[in-house]
Amino acid sequence: MACADDKCDFKPMRFQRRALGPQDVLIDMKYCGVCHSDLHTAANHMAGVGRKTVYPCTPGHELAGVCIAVGPEVSKIKVGDQVGVGCYVDSCHDCDQCKNGQEQKCSKIVGTYNGKDWSGRAASSPPGKPTVGGYSSKMVVHERFAILIPPNYPLNCAGPVMCAGITMYDPLKVQGAKAGTRVGIIGLGGLGVMGIKLAKAIGCKVTAISRTRGKEELAKQCGAESFVASGDDQSMAGAAKTLDLILNTIPSTHDWAVYQSLLDTGGRQVLLGAHAGTAAAMYADKLKKNSPVVMSMVGGIPNTQEVIDICAKEGIYPEVEVVPVQKLNEVYTALDASNDSGKRYVLDLEGSLNEQAFETCIAPPPTLGPNTTNLRMSSVGYELGRMLMFY
Repeated sequence: MACADDKCDFKPMRFQRRALGPQDVLIDMKYCGVCHSDLHTAANHMAGVGRKTVYPCTPGHELAGVCIAVGPEVSKIKVGDQVGVGCYVDSCHDCDQCKNGQEQKCSKIVGTYNGKDWSGRAASSPPGKPTVGGYSSKMVVHERFAILIPPNYPLNCAGPVMCAGITMYDPLKVQGAKAGTRVGIIGLGGLGVMGIKLAKAIGCKVTAISRTRGKEELAKQCGAESFVASGDDQSMAGAAKTLDLILNTIPSTHDWAVYQSLLDTGGRQVLLGAHAGTAAAMYADKLKKNSPVVMSMVGGIPNTQEVIDICAKEGIYPEVEVVPVQKLNEVYTALDASNDSGKRYVLDLEGSLNEQAFETCIAPPPTLGPNTTNLRMSSVGYELGRMLMFY
C-alpha cells in the first residue's frame, strides 16, 4: 500500500523486494501496525527539519510475519519462526553505539521506510530507491534487525511492540525505572496505553495523565493507580511533585513545560512525540548536564528483543483493532484526529492485501488537518531556548 503524495490516499502498488542476501531473512507478512509516525512521514510533516518524504511512499515499521527463507549465513532466525521488524533496517554495525546495542543512535541508521540505503544491506529494488516499509506482503531484512517473536505471542499484537513497545520500554530502562518508581504517562493513545502496562509490569507506581477524565477507566484497567486531568487546575495542583519520571507521548506540538510541576526534585520528563519540543530536547540533553527535559527515540535491537520477550512472559498485549487495508485511509483520519480510542490500528495484510485489493481499495483520501508538529528549525530553536533558560 502506497501513497503518491502528501494527501495520504493509499492504494495497492506492485513492487519487487531485493533478492535474498547471505545474511537476509525473507518474511511472509501477516500484520503491520499503523503508527502516528507513518502519518507524519506520509504527509511530509518533517520536511522542515530535513526529512522530506520521497513518493511513492509505503510506510510501516510495526511488522509481524513468518520467516519463509533465509540466506546461507543466517544463524539467528530459521524458517517457520515468527519474526518482527521495527523502525530501522540497517546501521554501520561498527560504531560504539552499534556495539552497545544502541543502533537507533548510529549516525548511519537506515529507516524501515523512506530511508536511504548506503551499504547494500537495506537496498530496495531497483537500487537507489528509498526503503519500502511494512504495508506490504513480503519483507527482506538483514538478520541483525529481525526480532524473534516468541511462538506463544499473537502476531496481530506483535507489530505494535516493535514500535510502541520499545518506544515506551527503552526510556523506562534508560532512566532506571524500577519497583516503586513513580511514573507518569502523558497521553492515552496506543503509546500511552502500552506504557502503562509496561511500567506496571516493572513494578512502577503509574499515574496516567490526560486532558479530561474521559479515559480514566481505560487507564486504570491497564494498570494505572492514579489519574490526573491536565485540563483541571485543581487536579494538576493536587499532583504537584508526585512523580519521579514522566513519559510524554503527545504526538503534536504542545506546552510540555506545564507538566514539570508534577516532577519531584531530580525528576525528569522524556518527550517521545514527533514535534519541535522533542527535537529541542535532543540538543538540551547534550548542552545541559542532567537536563530535566530529554527525548527518546525507540530503542536498540537488544532492548526490542527484551521487550517482546517480557510481553510474552507477562501476558502484556497492546490494545489493537485489526482492520483490512481497504480501511487504511479511515485509519489515517482517526490518527490525525488524535486517536482517542487508545488502540493501535493493525493492518490485516494476509487477509486483505491481495489481487482483489486493486478493485476494492476505493475509499476517498483521509481527512487531514494542518501539520501540528511545528517541526521547523525556528520552532526547535525557540523550544531549546526555553529548556536551557528556564529548566
